[in-house]
Amino acid sequence: MGSYTRIENALRDGLLSFPVTDMDENGQFNAKTFTDRLESFVSYGVSSVFVAGGTGEFFSLSREEYKQIVEITAKTINGRIPTVSSVGRSIPEAIEFAKMAEVAGIDALLLMPPYLTECAKSGVMEYAKAIMQNTKLPVIYYNRANGILSAEQIQKLADACPNFIALKDGTGNMEEINTTIKTIGDRLVYIGGVPTAEIISEAYLSIGVNTYSSAVFNFVPKLAVHFYKSLRAGDKEKVNLIIKEFFIPFIQLRSKRQGYAVSLIKAGTTLIGESAGNVRFPLEMPSEDEVAELQRIIDKAEELIN
Repeated sequence: MGSYTRIENALRDGLLSFPVTDMDENGQFNAKTFTDRLESFVSYGVSSVFVAGGTGEFFSLSREEYKQIVEITAKTINGRIPTVSSVGRSIPEAIEFAKMAEVAGIDALLLMPPYLTECAKSGVMEYAKAIMQNTKLPVIYYNRANGILSAEQIQKLADACPNFIALKDGTGNMEEINTTIKTIGDRLVYIGGVPTAEIISEAYLSIGVNTYSSAVFNFVPKLAVHFYKSLRAGDKEKVNLIIKEFFIPFIQLRSKRQGYAVSLIKAGTTLIGESAGNVRFPLEMPSEDEVAELQRIIDKAEELIN
């Protein structure tokens, strides 16, 4: 377990960054701009970088694209901060992707929910266990969508898999996540993982969830870092102001269409001159009016920092 200390410490404290996956004008993976994005992320002092995640359109990536992403990430980051990549889909694919990440030099894995429409919770637990027991890397389980496990099931999974190191909450159900934390204790690290997690970051912090995944970091990195530091410093006035003036308008815009938690992030990268291209279908890019509204929100972010 000692070999997991560095990644566990990074997950316990510090802003977690989730870069988009860059595409060119033809919708193909853009290695050059993705590499530049990783360098930019590191320069802001994030505690770790999660590639090919939900914001990174994991389920839309080919095997070869995933391989390129983990190789580029490991080479570019070069041990400066811990790196995490996603696995999931079918059990054989998850094990294959985990092996690619391991060979590339990725530090840990984020296990996504299975993509079946419906499945029994007991089956989800066995799914997760099979994947965790077939990789040497530490694993963060993403408790979300059709992969939500109870505190009891998470405890069983932790008992069966020593490399299960962290739980990323994608439910926002504070009662359930608090029950899980109080049941399992510090056996696991707990991470906030709802879309635009900043909106409930205060509630997370109150029960011991010290950090969360920040997607907006992709297009307002200074604000994302400023908000996180204000949160951890207990600056309630600043936290309330940023939530009111930035995050609530952003969430209202995000709520206009399913999938905008990713699509708006990519649109934001274009607006700040660091385009990552468009999302892949079935996701859709926002309309011109929505992009204009996003620009107004970004302008407000600049005011809030200054």
